[in-house]
Amino acid sequence: MKYDILFFEALGEENAHIHEAIAESKAAGNLPADMTYFVTTENFQEWRAKNPDVELPNIISTKTHSRLPESWLNEGEKKSLLSRSAGYDHFEHLANIANVTSLRRYCVNAVAETAIKLMMCACGNLNQYTANTPSFERNNCVSFKELTGLKVTVFGVGNIGRRIYELCKGMGTDVRAVDVREKELSAVYGDEVRFISKEQAIDSDVVICAMNYTAFPESRFYNKSYFTAEYLSKFPEGLVFVNVTRGEIAPEGELLKVWENGNLFGIGLDVFSGEAGLTKVLRGEKEPETENEKAGAFFIRSAIDRTANIYVQPHQAFNSDVAALCKAEETIRHLEAYYRNGQKCFDSQLPYYL
Repeated sequence: MKYDILFFEALGEENAHIHEAIAESKAAGNLPADMTYFVTTENFQEWRAKNPDVELPNIISTKTHSRLPESWLNEGEKKSLLSRSAGYDHFEHLANIANVTSLRRYCVNAVAETAIKLMMCACGNLNQYTANTPSFERNNCVSFKELTGLKVTVFGVGNIGRRIYELCKGMGTDVRAVDVREKELSAVYGDEVRFISKEQAIDSDVVICAMNYTAFPESRFYNKSYFTAEYLSKFPEGLVFVNVTRGEIAPEGELLKVWENGNLFGIGLDVFSGEAGLTKVLRGEKEPETENEKAGAFFIRSAIDRTANIYVQPHQAFNSDVAALCKAEETIRHLEAYYRNGQKCFDSQLPYYL
């Protein structure tokens, strides 16, 4: 059968919400009533191996683990890629040959609240306090950090970072922002966001990474290994570091060097670099092969057994009840725009920033 659009990597509640959102859109007349589609939990490679003869449509929707064939991308009409992810680095290199859009709003609050959760756990020294509870040990504890007045710097204040900034401000912290787009964003935010430079940020008590990952060196937004051990070592001892966007921006090997030097009070990580390889290490399918895999495994073990002031999640910051529903709804809004535009492009697509 020939489909008008294929949805890959639709897991859990998101799968059902996509069906619901399409049905509602068709009923409202915003999508063609005869539009055919297929939704699967598999990534493109897994599905294609089982369905080699199915003709691929001109629009495909995936998350981050699908790899699309060059033969499809380069033949016939210009293709369209609808990434159901807040990030878009996995498709950024295709912006010149395909229409590429991503979900800009669906998980803004979910990820922002996760950043706050991890910051509060680390500043509150939660692991030590809860580990001491069975014996009600009260005397030999490291004091936690009060949030009021702490210098918190949010690196990257797009939609997610802006919300983190707002939440930090509401909690009484002395919050600032670092962003390479300071000039453009200042025109949008006005005096609602206080910008400082990367160099001025080294007096921070807390650093929260909310940057979108850009892997191409020629881009002005390139930020692979942005947080190096050399840079983080310039901060005062007792720094709390939180990352909720992409591990490649702050590689675990670099964080471990700073941790071992005693510069960090606490760490909160929802993301890791090379997550596919790290997953195999954690599941005992292979030994750690890189410094990042070794360091990532150490951080996770330390968090699980509560031997350090470290808090981790398996890249789940986006997974709130509201976000799961909004993900499907925002996806279908992009699809509606695609049809309004004669199946030629999306209303909002890369490059978002020129």
